[in-house]
Amino acid sequence: MEGAPEIDPRLLEILVCPLTKAPLRYDREAQELISEEAGLAYPIRDGIPIMLVDEARTLRDDEKETKRLPSP
Repeated sequence: MEGAPEIDPRLLEILVCPLTKAPLRYDREAQELISEEAGLAYPIRDGIPIMLVDEARTLRDDEKETKRLPSP
């Protein structure tokens, strides 16, 4: 997303999904924090992560498959 504010990498290291407490993946293009475990995408508005389950959108099945974290 052109011109979107960047998220502080230190913040990304400490944020977890409020529902599952699992790590989140930053999707820079969509400006979302993705919880693979919960199947939710938390929006980032004006550089501020909105970590409310009610504000998150449910991931579509194709997003769950194509955006999965790589295996260690």
